[in-house]
Amino acid sequence: MSAPPLPPLSLLESRILGVLVEKERTVPDSYPLTLNALATGCNQRTSRNPVITASEGEVLAALENLRRLTLVIESSGSRVMRYEQNVKRVLDVPALAVPLLAMLALRGAQTAAELRANCARLADFADASSVEGFLHELAGRQQGALVALLPRQPGEREARWVHLLGGPVAPEPATAASPRLVDDDSAGDSTPSAVAELAERLTSLEEKVERLQAALAELLAARGAG
Repeated sequence: MSAPPLPPLSLLESRILGVLVEKERTVPDSYPLTLNALATGCNQRTSRNPVITASEGEVLAALENLRRLTLVIESSGSRVMRYEQNVKRVLDVPALAVPLLAMLALRGAQTAAELRANCARLADFADASSVEGFLHELAGRQQGALVALLPRQPGEREARWVHLLGGPVAPEPATAASPRLVDDDSAGDSTPSAVAELAERLTSLEEKVERLQAALAELLAARGAG
């Protein structure tokens, strides 16, 4: 039995699902996430597009709606509530499709090749063609498309994909590509792969800080309870 279509999600609700999928695979020791860790993940300055600033109250309100849709499951942890995602079961999609949806919710429109690179820590795709296979499957679902392919923009070699968790996406207006001004000495460091590598290193550092903050919070809570 196929899953019924979901109502459109807000930007924050989609971001929350993306964060939960990401952190489940990258920081499993801290998963399920606390409200504080989830808000921190939503508000990351790296590996996020668009960058947002959401309060814990706003995140909690979004979580309530996601819980009603059973996209998020709440559980009692040590002294605090924790949250985990239930995307695969609710949307009735292949397991490897979940990281793709999450990455689109976290980083916005991307090509199949960019998605494969950005999902490297979440799932192992053999090549961009395998990513496209899952994307076309998500786009052709009978119960409603979950992704769409945007028209290729001038100056772009490939078209980009977007998620439709928030509803239909209007095509971007065609604009002339702006030339990239790069010094000769730094040109090698401005390639997409180099930028992606730097972003991943920054994200890894943020995740280490999150783990330290979570451990410190639990230590302080234990000392306070004593």
